Amino acid sequence: MDTLLSRDELEFQLFELHQAQTLQSYPRYAEHDLSVCEAILDIAYQLAADEFLTHAEKLDSNEPYFDGTEVHIIPEVSTALLAYREAGFFGASFDEAEGGLQLPWIINQAVVSVFASANIGTLGYAVLTVAAANMLKAFGSAAQIEKYLPPMIEGRWFGTMCLSEPHAGSSLSDITTKARPNEDGSYAIEGTKMWISGGDHDLAENIVHMVLARLPDSPPGVSGISLFLVPKRRVNEQGQVGELNGVQLAGLNHKMGWRGTVNTALNFGTDNDCQGFLIGEANQGLSYMFHMLNEARIAVGLEATALAAAGYTVSRAYAMERVQGRHADEKDPASPPVTIIEHADVRRLLLQQRSYIEGSLALLLFCAKLIDLERVEEDPVERKKFSLLLDLLTPVAKGWPSEFCPIANKNAIQILGGSGYTRDFPVERLYRDNRLNAIHDGTTAMQAIDLLGRKVRMANGAALDLLRNKMTETINDAMAIDSLSPFAQSLREASDDLIETTKLIQDRAGDDTRLYLANATLYLEVAGQVVIAWMWLQQGLLATKLFTETGRNQADFYLGKLVTMRYYFRYELPSIAPRLALLKMVDDTCVGTETNIF
Repeated sequence: MDTLLSRDELEFQLFELHQAQTLQSYPRYAEHDLSVCEAILDIAYQLAADEFLTHAEKLDSNEPYFDGTEVHIIPEVSTALLAYREAGFFGASFDEAEGGLQLPWIINQAVVSVFASANIGTLGYAVLTVAAANMLKAFGSAAQIEKYLPPMIEGRWFGTMCLSEPHAGSSLSDITTKARPNEDGSYAIEGTKMWISGGDHDLAENIVHMVLARLPDSPPGVSGISLFLVPKRRVNEQGQVGELNGVQLAGLNHKMGWRGTVNTALNFGTDNDCQGFLIGEANQGLSYMFHMLNEARIAVGLEATALAAAGYTVSRAYAMERVQGRHADEKDPASPPVTIIEHADVRRLLLQQRSYIEGSLALLLFCAKLIDLERVEEDPVERKKFSLLLDLLTPVAKGWPSEFCPIANKNAIQILGGSGYTRDFPVERLYRDNRLNAIHDGTTAMQAIDLLGRKVRMANGAALDLLRNKMTETINDAMAIDSLSPFAQSLREASDDLIETTKLIQDRAGDDTRLYLANATLYLEVAGQVVIAWMWLQQGLLATKLFTETGRNQADFYLGKLVTMRYYFRYELPSIAPRLALLKMVDDTCVGTETNIF
């Protein structure tokens, strides 16, 4: 059953809303004009349909298993990833000199969204590898890069992140994995890591683990964490893969969703010496890992959006075909029944899905373009603006879609009724898959604390001011159009209220950090609602222009944009009012409640 993200939607976002093709004006992307980007999408859609979508259901029903000796994964996964590798998608964003395609990050993320809507379980191995390779490229030594990066870009070796431990999930200051110096300059790694996606399999010649550990003389807390490259199999000076390296699979975690991406507990150095190599400087591991996490968090938001879009694709098709019931004012039982899309509440459910999906997609691709602009802009003042805006929006781009896009998946199940609750349709699988995104790469609460605790305060609030100025530009443009001015005014009032609330929280909480952050998750939700409204107003501006232009043959598409924008402003944005009122109170109900009442 087709679950692929709408190509019309993706191309609208890429080439009309975000003007991704204009990146061609920078030397790095000079060869990537519109025709090249469209050709890349052609390949992605064809490969996603032929190699990924075809085994998504089978992979979910036949998750990887460990027989005590090795992990077994259905063969279709290997076949799909080989095709992904041969298409060059492992190295899509890497420099041509490194063997990559040197695609703009926004195009790369668009490609990822297509594959995520087809089969998130199989895609997981590739996404993890690219993230690990990016970190290695940024902080590894010349020798490490020369030996390990090319086979990762080629997709012959895969990668992982090894952060959490059984006793310390998100609390990285409490990790205990050790790294003792060896005489040859390497390190003996000893410890246990938990929740390691892609941690063990035979899909690649080798697995390159990025492991957080402590040196013997490291200070306590997060300031004493270092980052190590630990291969599953040792690699000689000629780059040849050899003997096992003391990384032992302790067991598999059996998950609610993402069942196709094997998730492991790993022991390092239990039975054999486990050799690791320090990446960058000692005690800088957490800052390096955050480099990878920022890109990873945007990718998580994109995956949440793609999974919601997959559910929308299925439920929209079902609503168009499923015949049941009659209009409320039709009393004749002999009259023909209608398709369920004729019912107002089904349309509401579909519009809510679209408002979350297309608003989130706009935000995530905007963030991806900011990454591109941050990389290529030569003016340091402009580059700093891109960096500030990206830092501010990253927790929103991860946190808001991962909370609200599963609601879209819930709606898809609701539209299908009883059928949606069965495995005869993919919507229940997509819901299960999407539930993870609010947890991994930093829970929603962690994103919220990052946003309110750090990002709105950084550079004396310069990032928040920059965001407000950007929104004001859109608001002013929309105020000049009669049909959009009511929505522009709503966004102006909402953004002003958000800024006022931010200052009130800071003033009223004072130096009480616990109180200041007590309702941070509510703050992230409200900030996200406002930012998504901004994204919708931008889409409304563009759709109004394109809808009225002569020669356009997509009138229904642009009309759909305008209707969905109207839905969001009338049904979704007003919900922030009571949350803002609560935030202004700096309420202490949750932080002040005694533990014993539970």
